[in-house]
Amino acid sequence: MSPRAAEADEEGAASQAAWDLPSAGHSNEVQHSLFGEILDWMLAPLLLLWPMSIAITYLVAKSIANQPFDHALEDSVTVLSQQVRSVDGVPAPRLPGAARDILRADDIDSVYFQIVGGNGAVLDGDRDLPRPHEDEEDVRAGAVHFRNETLHGTPIRIAYAYVHQGAPGQAPAAPLALVQVAETLEKRAKLANEIIKGVILPQFIILPVVLALVWFALSRGLSPLAELQERIRARRSDDLSPIEPNQVPEEITPLVTSLNEMLARLAQSMEMQKRFIADAAHQMKTPLAGMRTQSELALRQTDQLEIHRSLEQLAKSSEAATRLVNQLLALARAEHQPQAGAVHVAVELGELARSTVHDWVQASFAYRIDLGFEGPAEEVRIQGNSLMLREMLSNLIDNALRYTPAGGSVTVRVRRDAAQAMLEVEDTGPGIPAAERPHVFERFYRILGSNMPGSGLGLAIVREIAQQHAAEVDIFANPRAGNPKLPGSLFRVSFPLLAPPAPPPEEDPYYG
Repeated sequence: MSPRAAEADEEGAASQAAWDLPSAGHSNEVQHSLFGEILDWMLAPLLLLWPMSIAITYLVAKSIANQPFDHALEDSVTVLSQQVRSVDGVPAPRLPGAARDILRADDIDSVYFQIVGGNGAVLDGDRDLPRPHEDEEDVRAGAVHFRNETLHGTPIRIAYAYVHQGAPGQAPAAPLALVQVAETLEKRAKLANEIIKGVILPQFIILPVVLALVWFALSRGLSPLAELQERIRARRSDDLSPIEPNQVPEEITPLVTSLNEMLARLAQSMEMQKRFIADAAHQMKTPLAGMRTQSELALRQTDQLEIHRSLEQLAKSSEAATRLVNQLLALARAEHQPQAGAVHVAVELGELARSTVHDWVQASFAYRIDLGFEGPAEEVRIQGNSLMLREMLSNLIDNALRYTPAGGSVTVRVRRDAAQAMLEVEDTGPGIPAAERPHVFERFYRILGSNMPGSGLGLAIVREIAQQHAAEVDIFANPRAGNPKLPGSLFRVSFPLLAPPAPPPEEDPYYG
């Protein structure tokens, strides 16, 4: 056992984390209709404003209905006030009987009048008519005022004015008389109802028409979505060509653009799958054909030594096929890892590399390679998936062990600088020519003349996992090789460094 391999063996291995993707949660939200949503937002305000419109119309109709009848009451008060004269400072109404009959001539409403002297005595008219309240009294001559009262439980409208002795516009100490004319509100209510009917009834006809027009406008406005749906539904299952944005309204263009981007990603994914399946089928032919040939050869042999040789070759072909299948599965897992950081956690890179090196100690003995590990002086933390990082480092170590001649060395190193964490694997093998370095990460790519068993997938897996972790992979000649014929290789994976956790706050010596 080499000293560095023994050191890695003594350090022990970290337990392997379970690699389980979180199951996608099912949405419990109820699906909404865009047509219904727009219809609700358009009709709900309309249906809410309609009762308000009726109420406002009723108030306006009452105000309009009051105006002509108030003018008639005002004229009656004015005429009645002109019939009041002062005889020795005492009011003396001169209202002929014909005038009384005309004043009370109303087929619908009941009309009342009252003349009250300055001393409060009723000089003429209806004695039950209510008097103005003190805060409603206005002694200006000729000013007609209105108020609402109740007489015998019936609402009435009263117009009243104070009669003064003297020149118009003067305000003596006390009025000569109070003149009031009142009537019930039946004509006013009837006129208001007629106005409301004239305004509201057309609305009952217009509202269904408005609803029908809104429904038609929405159906017409959303018809491009239905047309887009039909065009997409009419496509073949393998048609992933982009949708023409100029065939849809401007508002749907962002949606179509996003859909085209998704179709492009889907087409790229399907193309990768097709290429993956084709390459895998092509690569599986060789070990499977070898296994079939060796098995048929073993069946025809009678010599036990030849049968044993055929079985050995069959075992090697089986091992190669198993390794190829495992690498294909690893590459498929790496390519289908989500990009979201939710599956990545904080990983201590030094401990992970130490544990992975420990797992390869026994294999290094079989290759007669000195496998060592150089850890960092402090923690090196990155964000990642520990199982995928182990897979990446295992492929780098396996690649180094296979291409390094017996008696050589492979060193795994973890270090950091101010902004990056670096994982390095260096070997003392034949190295990789500079012209070949950009191509060795391609699937199934093999350097001509290497004559080493392999599938050409190991470094493709390394690149895919590195991309999943926003890392960069670089290849250099090993500066420590010291042998021109075996310049070696140095693979360096540079990760974004995870900021260390904030230290806990110091406790107060007095209160801690």
